[in-house]
Amino acid sequence: MIIAVDFDGTIVEHRYPEIGKPIPHAIDVLKQLMNDHHQLILWTVREGELLQEAIDYCADQGLYFYAHNSNFPEEDRATAGSRKLTADLFIDDRNFGGLPDWGIIYQAIIHKKALKLSFNEELIYQEKKEKPKKGFFSGIFK
Repeated sequence: MIIAVDFDGTIVEHRYPEIGKPIPHAIDVLKQLMNDHHQLILWTVREGELLQEAIDYCADQGLYFYAHNSNFPEEDRATAGSRKLTADLFIDDRNFGGLPDWGIIYQAIIHKKALKLSFNEELIYQEKKEKPKKGFFSGIFK
């Protein structure tokens, strides 16, 4: 599986442009995914010297990525055009619902199960003691 991983807020706490404290278990889980033969791509807003600092930080921890901000190591960013990746999975703290615990992320990947965020309209109305109206958005935005 090709997995694109963000750096700030995902591997380390947000302190951009500095490097924040490590997020618990992030490096260990990513190293295990690397050992499980998944292809990891560092996918970050960092470029130039700031990108190199993130690459070096990860390498110091024993974590090596197949590519950085590109699909392939030899990809020329100056002529590549779009930065869109062809990854199977993106791990990013800006996901809808935020960043799950790294243990949950690992279990979802090895069991090939997607994490699902679901909205339960009944719970919204139970708190208001109202009967739900038809339609997903009815009553949510008042």
